[in-house]
Amino acid sequence: MDDTKKTDDEDTLFSNSFNDGLTAVGSMFSATQSYLAGMSRYATDFQIPVMLSSHYFQRVEGERFSKESPIDSIDAYLTLLHNNLEMMNRSMNGTGKMVSAYAKLEMDGFTEALQQICFEQKYTKLAQYIKRQAGLLEMVTHNYPEAIDAIEPEFGFHFEKGEHVLFDETDRFLIYRIAPSLKEVETRFDAKPILIIPPYVLGANILGFLPGEQRSYAHCFANQGFPTYIRVLKNIDSSPAIQLMTGEDDARDTARFCKAIMKEHGKPVTLNGYCQGGFNSLCSLLSGELDGLVDAFITCVAPMDGTRSKGLARFLAQLPPQFNDLAYGTKILPNGNKVADGQLMGWVYKLKSIEHEIPAAAFFRHLTMFARQSDGNFTIGKTAAAMNYWLNNERFDLPLAIAQMSFLSYNEPITEDGTLPVRLFNRKLNLKRLQEKKIPWLICYGTHDDLVEKETALAPLDYIDVEVTPFPKGHVAIATSWSSPDSDCALHTRFGDGNYRGPVLFHMDMDAALTENDNNAPKVVEQKAATATKPTARTAKQNQVKKPASARKTSPAKKVASKATAAKPVPGNRKK
Repeated sequence: MDDTKKTDDEDTLFSNSFNDGLTAVGSMFSATQSYLAGMSRYATDFQIPVMLSSHYFQRVEGERFSKESPIDSIDAYLTLLHNNLEMMNRSMNGTGKMVSAYAKLEMDGFTEALQQICFEQKYTKLAQYIKRQAGLLEMVTHNYPEAIDAIEPEFGFHFEKGEHVLFDETDRFLIYRIAPSLKEVETRFDAKPILIIPPYVLGANILGFLPGEQRSYAHCFANQGFPTYIRVLKNIDSSPAIQLMTGEDDARDTARFCKAIMKEHGKPVTLNGYCQGGFNSLCSLLSGELDGLVDAFITCVAPMDGTRSKGLARFLAQLPPQFNDLAYGTKILPNGNKVADGQLMGWVYKLKSIEHEIPAAAFFRHLTMFARQSDGNFTIGKTAAAMNYWLNNERFDLPLAIAQMSFLSYNEPITEDGTLPVRLFNRKLNLKRLQEKKIPWLICYGTHDDLVEKETALAPLDYIDVEVTPFPKGHVAIATSWSSPDSDCALHTRFGDGNYRGPVLFHMDMDAALTENDNNAPKVVEQKAATATKPTARTAKQNQVKKPASARKTSPAKKVASKATAAKPVPGNRKK
């Protein structure tokens, strides 16, 4: 009996080991396929801009080769080679760190599997470990991209659905009035309007991140009942007017839109620029084209003096002078017009942080993200999916003259007297003009923003008094994380150790101040020059000048602002 039982146990052990071995081999085969497919996709996504840049480089060098001194060219190429070797070194270090971080997370499981093999002669934990690796690789290679593509209907504004009113347009831009995402909120047309200027390259949809999840920068204003407008660039590929657009065109179109918005609502506009849109908005304001139309200014993570950037400015400074030229990022369209390649512009930012963006490092970073979900039930959040959808799909070419404005700001600093390196209408643009016009300015920046660093965003503080609000996290956190009304740094509240004012609250306070001024304005009554009789009640009623619409009733904005100042969530103006 004992011999029979022993034989049965040995058979069971052999059978289990054999099954575990087959499971491990199958999982290993699946993991290998997923790894190769995933790395291939990540490498391809990175390699496409490399090929584009190589094409532009060869074209420009072919045109300039005969005009440059051979000695200067050799020196420039050697410097460029040195930069490339330095980036290769950073790439390898970054990849090594990410692989080590992933291995550290998974090492315990591998160690337990080895212990079971050595002391129990079983392979169950090894099979489970390899199966887990196969599952992680499957998530990164297949499930994650599918989730990113699937978020498209929820991401952004989707103007094609007709929910947002097309208010005005020019040959270059469309202006939409953003409808509240909360059905119980209606727009107050007597409230102070705001015009949002998104960045050219990154597009407008990042400011309408996930409206259905109440994570949308533009909807933070609209859901408070404010008339909220956003400027959207038309398709540059099919519009020569955009391809040839200048900074002056940008300023003129913005002035036209502000004038139309002010006429619609009877109040001056709050101008709000995000990222590159903030710098362009500042230039338009300083040019004088928006005088009398804009009375408040907000910028979010906007690069005001790019020469103070620790990352991108350093990267540009390391380039040989002859290669630090927009020509190497210029696309020639079929009609002969030249534009700045938006995909290549985005790739330059990746080169700046090559240790994090090299394909292998990015691949293992995503593996690590899922590996931290130790329970094995790998989930993909909507925020992560939407963010990656934006990174993968929202890159747009921009007019060469507009790109030149940003290029100048990253190569030439603001002068000692506060003059920008850019000119519009052949006028100097000096920061002190905002103080002369008494336009309040709120600068919002990200404390961990490695794209537009704090020093770059806060450069105007060296010349004029500006209100500052720091937000935790990085470049788009204001539009994603903190656009949730329930977040710790909700945009309609005060928050942080400094009791900082969010951009929505800033606008609410501007609106409340305007409403109070309207209510306190003296009533004007016409009187006849010479009359010996007392005016009748009917005559007095006819002669009484009507108050503006904003003064006839107390605007809810004032009540809302007082609540928000106490850092309490505000639901917005709701329908009765």
